[in-house]
Amino acid sequence: MVVPFMMLAQSRMHGLKKKTENGMIEPGVKRHPVFCAICGKEYGSRPEKQMGVSNRIMIFDTHTHYDDEQFDSDRAELLHSLKEQRVRAAVNMGASMQGAEDSVKLAKEYPFLYAAVGVHPDHAKDLNEEVFEQLKQLAMEEKVVAIGEIGLDYYWDSTEREVQKYWFRRQLELALELGLPVVIHSREAAADTLEIIKEFYTKSEGRLTGVIHCYSYGTDHAKEYLKMGFFLGIGGVATFKNGRKLKEVLEEVPLARIVLETDCPYLAPEPYRGKRNHSGYLSYVANAIANIKGLSAQEVEDKTWENAMCLYPRVREHFFKNVAGE
Repeated sequence: MVVPFMMLAQSRMHGLKKKTENGMIEPGVKRHPVFCAICGKEYGSRPEKQMGVSNRIMIFDTHTHYDDEQFDSDRAELLHSLKEQRVRAAVNMGASMQGAEDSVKLAKEYPFLYAAVGVHPDHAKDLNEEVFEQLKQLAMEEKVVAIGEIGLDYYWDSTEREVQKYWFRRQLELALELGLPVVIHSREAAADTLEIIKEFYTKSEGRLTGVIHCYSYGTDHAKEYLKMGFFLGIGGVATFKNGRKLKEVLEEVPLARIVLETDCPYLAPEPYRGKRNHSGYLSYVANAIANIKGLSAQEVEDKTWENAMCLYPRVREHFFKNVAGE
């Protein structure tokens, strides 16, 4: 059973505003520590709601591609604008070795941005032992928080399937070696992806953690991933009129296992479908989930923020020490 996050141990802070390990403390504002339901570690605090409105309104985009050339003309301007759009944390994905290197560079430049490094199945054919060792070294960088995106793609079949499987397994082994979660890409490869994830989850005695990016399969597969403690990444498809299959999954899956993602610049939500996506559009995804589950958008944003901090422990450790007070 998934234990929900609990708001524990109320306390009142007085005096001048100061920065603590968990961010900025406002004078005279009652705050509630927030604890991870899985590891039990405190990873921040939220101010008490005043007049029915939460003072902590933050959005976490768990899957972006800001290294993509579609952002070349205005990348810095856009990333600097996200704070005003309530996006306070995002993880940029590596899809190739170049993408992994670029993600690490972006993470070093922008405090709120973190990196995942991995090789997408379309590019798995480019891997060899030498390149894999380079990937491992990148994964040890300070702001690398996951191995991803990795997995299987039988839609494009750009890489032979056995080669995809081999490097998928090798990257899962790397994640376990380094104690990092995985970001899984799976397209038209439902059975093989689930089989390999189960294999490594069992072999690691439950240490394998992560998220199924852009979840696109049915409720039966979703339940199998939930049993292993995985999160489901939900993005713009939740807003599409033809997204009935995903909406059925969202009706069944507890909010405690959902994280928000854009996959930007791809998969922009309605009303921007077909245009360049970015993290500022995640409020539309939160609204769609809220409507499906009979909740407020604020509840969805709050809970998915907490879920993302649980998914990415390294973000949790860094954010409240270095970013929260900015």
